[in-house]
Amino acid sequence: MSGPEFKLTSITPESINAEELQAIVDQEMPFGRFKGRKLIDLPEPYVVWFKQHGFPEGKLGERLAAVYEIKVYGLEAMVRPLMRSPEEP
Repeated sequence: MSGPEFKLTSITPESINAEELQAIVDQEMPFGRFKGRKLIDLPEPYVVWFKQHGFPEGKLGERLAAVYEIKVYGLEAMVRPLMRSPEEP
C-alpha cells in the first residue's frame, strides 16, 4: 500500500489550522493493533512504519503524516495540552 507523498510546508501563525490540529490530537486509530488509541499516542515505530510503507488515503493518512512530523521533530509536548479529557465533547 503506497499512499501519496506528504510534504511539510513552512508553518506560520497564519497557516496553522487550529481545527485540523485539534482533529489530529483527538482522532483515534480506526483499525489495527492500536485501534482506539489516539493518533498522537501511537508508538513512534508504528508511525515510522506508515512513513516507510505508505500512509492510508484521505484525512487519516494526512493526520498520520502530521503525527509522524510531530514525533520526529519532538513537538509532542506542544500539542499534548490540546488533548481533551474523556468527558469533554
